Amino acid sequence: MQSYAVEMQGITKRFKGNVANNQVDFRLIKGSIHGLLGENGAGKTTLMNILFGLYQPEEGQIKINGSAVVLNNPTQAMNLGIGMVHQHFMLVRPMTVVENMMLGLPSQRGPLLDKAKVEASLRELSGKYNLKVDPKAKIRQLSVGEQQRVEILSVLYRGAEILILDEPTAVLTPQESTELFKILKLMRDDGKSIILITHKLEEILEIADEVTVLRDGCRVGGEPITPATTKSDLTNLMVGREIVCNFAEKPPCTGKTRLVVDQLMLKDEHKLPVLNGINFSIREGEIVGLAGVDGNGQKELCEVLTGLKPSSSGKILLDGQELIGKKPSGFIKEGIAHIPEDRHKTGLAMGFDIATNLIIKEYHSPRFSFRGLLNFKAIQDNAKRLLEEYKIKASGQEAKAKDLSGGNQQKIILAREITSSPRVIIANQPTRGLDIGATMYVREKLMEQRAQGVSILLISADLEEILQISDRIAVIYEGQIKGIMDNKNVSIEEIGMMMAGVESGEKAAC
Repeated sequence: MQSYAVEMQGITKRFKGNVANNQVDFRLIKGSIHGLLGENGAGKTTLMNILFGLYQPEEGQIKINGSAVVLNNPTQAMNLGIGMVHQHFMLVRPMTVVENMMLGLPSQRGPLLDKAKVEASLRELSGKYNLKVDPKAKIRQLSVGEQQRVEILSVLYRGAEILILDEPTAVLTPQESTELFKILKLMRDDGKSIILITHKLEEILEIADEVTVLRDGCRVGGEPITPATTKSDLTNLMVGREIVCNFAEKPPCTGKTRLVVDQLMLKDEHKLPVLNGINFSIREGEIVGLAGVDGNGQKELCEVLTGLKPSSSGKILLDGQELIGKKPSGFIKEGIAHIPEDRHKTGLAMGFDIATNLIIKEYHSPRFSFRGLLNFKAIQDNAKRLLEEYKIKASGQEAKAKDLSGGNQQKIILAREITSSPRVIIANQPTRGLDIGATMYVREKLMEQRAQGVSILLISADLEEILQISDRIAVIYEGQIKGIMDNKNVSIEEIGMMMAGVESGEKAAC
C-alpha cells in the first residue's frame, strides 16, 4: 500500500468569483518526484500556494503524512515540513548566504548570532546534496543557478521533507537545469518528497515519477511516468486536443542584409554598461533567435531597437539608413514592428477597446483619419476583418483588451504589427504566458512573415522555441553577444556555455 506525504481532496479556490481550483485531488507519494503540469493559468501555482498556507481553500481537505491539517499560513506549513522555492527568489541580495538563512529564525545564543553553527550546518547540507554554495558569499555575487541552490538550502535548513519548486528551470541555462535535476534526484533518493510545478513536457518525462495535469482549474489526468509516456500524451491532457508542433523544413536564407547593429552601447543611470558593444545583422527573410538568461540586456536591446530608449553610441542601420536619433514614431515609420515583452504595460492600452488597439500606432494615417477627424467606419471595418482573420475570440470589437485572455491579447498585437507591413519585427518573448495552441499560432505567424521577406529578431527564454524557428542563434550575456551560430550546426551544450558567459567564435551562417 502506497504511503502518501500529501493528500489534497476536493480543493476549491475562488478569486472574486473566478474559480482557480475546482474540486482538485492531488496525492504525493513519499520519496517521489511528482510533476504538476498545466498551461499558464491552469491553477498549478494556486494549488501549491494552498498547500504552503499562502491561500486557504473554500472547500476541501489536506492531509500531511496521513493526518488532516489546516494551513492558515506558511509558518504552519514549514512546521509540518513543507518548503516552497518560488519562481521569483525571496533572497536579500546585500546579505550573505548564512545571514539569509538566519532571517526569522531564533538563535540558540539568545540575542547573539550563531553564524559559525549555521555555516557548519549549511556546509554539511551543501555537501550531502551537492549544492555547491559558499555560505559566506553575498547573494548579489552569485549566479542565478547558485541563488536557486540557496533557496533550496534554505528550505532544507528549516527541516523540509516536502519540497515544492515553482517553474525552477525558467531562469536556468541548460547545464544548470541538468545540475538541478541531479540534485533533486539525490534528495528523492534520500527520502524527500518533491513537487515540480512546470509547463515543460520534457522536464516531466526526464525527472518525474508521476504527473498530475490541471486544465482550467480542474484535474484532468494523472498517471505514473513510464518509458511509454509521450509528449503527445501529456499535450492532449494539457489542452484537450492534439497540437501539431512540426514546422516544414526551412529553405536557406538568400536575401540581402537588412538590419545591421554595430557596436551598440547603452549605459544605465549609474553610467554602467547595460549593452556593451552589441554586433549582429539580420537578412531579408531570416529569423535570428537571441538566447540568454533573463536580465542580460534583452529588454534594453529591444527598447533601443524600437526607439524607446536612446543608445549611448553605436549604429542601427536599416537597409543602409541610420536609425539612431529617431523617435519611436520614426522607427515605426521606417517599418520596425514591435511585439513587446509585457503586453499589458507596453503592448496594449488595456482600458481601450479592440478596434482602438488595432489602429493605435497609425490612427493619424489616411486609412483611419481625414483632416484630423477619425474615420470610425474604416476603424470598425479594420477591426471586423482582423478579428476574423486572426481568430480573436471576443464579444465584439468594442470589448476592452483587459477582458480578453492572454492569447487573444497577443493576437491583437500580432494583427496590429503584421498589418503595418513591417520590414523588421522585434519579437520579445512573444509566447510567454500563452498556452500551447496560442504559442504555435504565434510561431506560425512569425514563420509566415519570414516567408514574405520580413527580418525577425526573436528574443525568447524558451530555448526550444528558438531552436524550432530560428535560422541563426545569437547568445547574449551581460550585454554582450557571446557567439552566433547557424541553427543547422547548433549544439545545446555550446549554447548553454555561452549563456553562462563562455566565449565562442562566430560560426558559419547562410
